[in-house]
Amino acid sequence: MQLLAVGLNHTTAPVALREKVAFPADQIGQAVAAARAWFGRSAASQSSDEAAILSTCNRTELYAANHVPGGVEAAIDSTAHFLAQYHKLPYAELRPYLYTLPQENAVRHAFRVASGLDSMVLGEPQILGQMKDAVRHAEAAGGLGTYLHQMFQRTFAVAKEVRSSTEIGAHSVSMAAAAVRLSQRIFDRLSEQHVLFIGAGEMIELCAAHFAAQAPQSLTIANRTMERGESLAHRFNGRAIRLADLPDQLARFDIVVSCTASTLPIIGLGMVERAIKARRHRPMFMVDIAVPRDIETEVGRLDDVFLYTVDDLGAAVQTGMENRQAAVAQAEAIIETRVQAFMQWLDSRAVVPLIQDLHETSEAMRLAELERAKRLLAKGEDIDAVLDALSRGLTAKFLHGPQQALHNAQGDDRARLAALLPQLFRTKR
Repeated sequence: MQLLAVGLNHTTAPVALREKVAFPADQIGQAVAAARAWFGRSAASQSSDEAAILSTCNRTELYAANHVPGGVEAAIDSTAHFLAQYHKLPYAELRPYLYTLPQENAVRHAFRVASGLDSMVLGEPQILGQMKDAVRHAEAAGGLGTYLHQMFQRTFAVAKEVRSSTEIGAHSVSMAAAAVRLSQRIFDRLSEQHVLFIGAGEMIELCAAHFAAQAPQSLTIANRTMERGESLAHRFNGRAIRLADLPDQLARFDIVVSCTASTLPIIGLGMVERAIKARRHRPMFMVDIAVPRDIETEVGRLDDVFLYTVDDLGAAVQTGMENRQAAVAQAEAIIETRVQAFMQWLDSRAVVPLIQDLHETSEAMRLAELERAKRLLAKGEDIDAVLDALSRGLTAKFLHGPQQALHNAQGDDRARLAALLPQLFRTKR
């Protein structure tokens, strides 16, 4: 069984590539099933192959436990090819940006991701909820088995321990806070600005809370579902509009923050050009946190538009690292201890088939001798003699294999067997 993680994130790939490899939330289950089918193409692979997919604005990762023949390197290569094939990307284009983590490195990575150590914003809490969502999708799609289920349960326990035992999140600067700071470079007073949020998910909710704290002149939520938009807008004393009304209303807003699950841009160059013209070239600050992106990249070339992507925000939050190093060291120590504990469990799983085989072989021996004893008793043989023959027969069969192995072994192999057998049979030497 090969346990592995293959993926890319904000440190290995630009947003232009990450958006091509992102999985929409409503396709995660389908993708998990496709990954399992991909691993199962080989006759040597088994139906017990496991898979889970984590896809956020900063990362796309496929965790797997599979039986792809050829060892862990073949399993990693197969997983990388799956990501390329599923997203219809040339393998040679995608492969240089992927990290490939086998066995304990995959476990350590999962623990670090859930604990916020691998995030663009160190210690940010959203990733843990996103990972739990990924596990729920995988479980619903039949992607979780013994190995990934155990790994993720331990992942969540480690994340809880890290957050409760260290101050890993105490010094974090959120993406939302970074967006506010960047907007203040453009507008001296946010209290005079009109702010628009596109989408109604968790990240938009967080951004809305940060901007609302600055008491902007107005706060508006644009969403496909009016009910969801109105619910979020009500919390911040704002109003809601339909996403379909955006082309006619975009010019009203000084600040635009977008984060939807759309697979295609919802704000194009032409829409923004018309809005800027209607605004008589007053500046517009735009933040696109979505992956795939909601705003066409060409918008950023307009003179009166200040467009920031999720990667731009990431650069803005990398401050105060010296204050976080002690917490990081503590978290890494906790994670390393828990990784080793999981690997011990994983090693113990490797002997389960052998133990099962020993039980089956022993049971076959027992039944054969028992049947022989019953036949002798049916013929009227003395019961003590039958029991004696039964015990001798069982002993002979159990010792036959070890005796033959010891007899056939030579040199160092015989010495190792001679040292091992007393432990197996608890004999005195």
